[in-house]
Amino acid sequence: MSIAKVIEVNASSPKSVEDAVRSGLKKVSSTVKGIQGAWINETKVVTNGDGEITEWRVNLKVTFLVE
Repeated sequence: MSIAKVIEVNASSPKSVEDAVRSGLKKVSSTVKGIQGAWINETKVVTNGDGEITEWRVNLKVTFLVE
């Protein structure tokens, strides 16, 4: 029998949503083993005074197997 756990992670990037997800997963994988997948729970943006996006932020739920 396998048991999975879900943790919530916030990550950001000035480039894109995809880059924010990749950097969040890379950071988590340095301490969590057996990552099976993730889903984006929430997406946010930070803007400057002109309404241009300066940062992408994602809230991820990461699933991994418990050993």
